[in-house]
Amino acid sequence: MDKFLIAGENRLTGEVSISGAKNAALAIIPAAILSDGVCRIENVPNITDVSCMIHILQDMGAKVRSIGRSAIEVDASALSTCVAPYALARQIRGSYYLLGALLGRFHHAVVTMPGGCNFGVRPIDQHLKGFSALGATYSLDGGMVDVSVDELTGANIYFDGVSVGATMNIVLAAVKAKGTTVIENAAKEPHVVDLANFLNSMGADVRGAGTDVIKIYGCDHLHGTTYSIIPDQIEAGTYMAAAAATSGDVLIKNVIPKHLESISAKLEEMGVTVEEFDDAVRVTRSGRLNKCNIKTLPHPGFPTDMQPQIAALLATANGTSIINETVMDNRFRYVEELKRMGAQISVDGRLAVIEGVDHLNAAPVKATDLRAGAALLVAALSARGTTQIEDIEHIERGYEDVTEKLRALGADIRRVHVPEPAVPCAI
Repeated sequence: MDKFLIAGENRLTGEVSISGAKNAALAIIPAAILSDGVCRIENVPNITDVSCMIHILQDMGAKVRSIGRSAIEVDASALSTCVAPYALARQIRGSYYLLGALLGRFHHAVVTMPGGCNFGVRPIDQHLKGFSALGATYSLDGGMVDVSVDELTGANIYFDGVSVGATMNIVLAAVKAKGTTVIENAAKEPHVVDLANFLNSMGADVRGAGTDVIKIYGCDHLHGTTYSIIPDQIEAGTYMAAAAATSGDVLIKNVIPKHLESISAKLEEMGVTVEEFDDAVRVTRSGRLNKCNIKTLPHPGFPTDMQPQIAALLATANGTSIINETVMDNRFRYVEELKRMGAQISVDGRLAVIEGVDHLNAAPVKATDLRAGAALLVAALSARGTTQIEDIEHIERGYEDVTEKLRALGADIRRVHVPEPAVPCAI
């Protein structure tokens, strides 16, 4: 069992470069299944979720070649099955993008229900509604989703609620449908736009990504391409929070500042200085943080994936702050861990009330999911003493070289291996 040991109260200074976007990569890599040629994908984050997706494609017969640390070539021409390997696919939520890609390629897809972080029930009803509108039928059996169609046909699809996953999945299938597909109430997140741009670089015709109406004009063939994934908005936001937590001065490079506007606005409301450059932001802080209220919303609102990290900041802000989580269920599981460190937080359903304390104290804590782990990193960097974080595999699902990047900024963080305790044998 590996753990992080973090000695807090070290001011972060210097520069950090942000990796490719996890949520874009997990859709773009399976999208290569739709291509007749070889796809070179650059700025790929070196994280465990992406590694798992690559292994899934390889297990299904695709050839994936690494080029350096951050680029891959995917040749899916020899893909031999429409059934995703259960043991691998169940490990990550993004495996459901295989449904749209395989349906577009083979007109048949069999994939496990989504895995990844445990946020309670993860319905994919909007995905299935969209596939049905395109002419597909589906069945759910033994935790597997089986979707098939004789011929995908364009349709008008209205989502009952904004869903990033459903929007991207329907786009993946619809690029190979006959006719025109119109998605209304579509998600507008940056990674939705990135997927559309990747598909268009292969010859697809996807228009309107980034707005709430997307039109897809179906085509028969998609060719190979070379494409670079956008920077990770949430990784950037996490380092912004870490700089603020430690009264630091950090230049965060390889970002798209417009993608960070909602995060920057809240940090500035808290008294943090955020300077924008062409492809970087500089975050500095002096003095105590101010209270503020957060309401998570679909893009361009405040992202739910940054909510825990901001809560870790607000735990030591001056006054009472309120977080209203409107996007994800069961997102406050990290609160009990922050309370071990001295945070004063009460949760009522989708609301969390945070009474700011003077400082946090080190404690042994566990990462309950990816962003909860990021919140504990932010808290530990500012806390008094040495914090021990367990279950760090959650963190490494979405943050590339996190120990090296934090060390380069002046953090005192170590990854240590602790042997599992021996289980006594029954006599």
